[in-house]
Amino acid sequence: MKLQEIQQEALGLSKPERARLIASLIDTLGPPETEVSDEEVQQRDTDLDRGAVQPVLHEEANSNVSRKAKSIAS
Repeated sequence: MKLQEIQQEALGLSKPERARLIASLIDTLGPPETEVSDEEVQQRDTDLDRGAVQPVLHEEANSNVSRKAKSIAS
């Protein structure tokens, strides 16, 4: 079965069923390959405080990740 067919089938599920499917798929990915140290968190916080970087809204970050995932999948 092709990915597009699986996606179409998944879209036919109810919202709670899709949420359970997503959770089970995420579980198969395992932990992230990189960890962020306490020092890195502190540095990022400092960078935000001094204006060296701009914060990104959660929705915007999710949109960026989705867009990049789609481009990788193509």
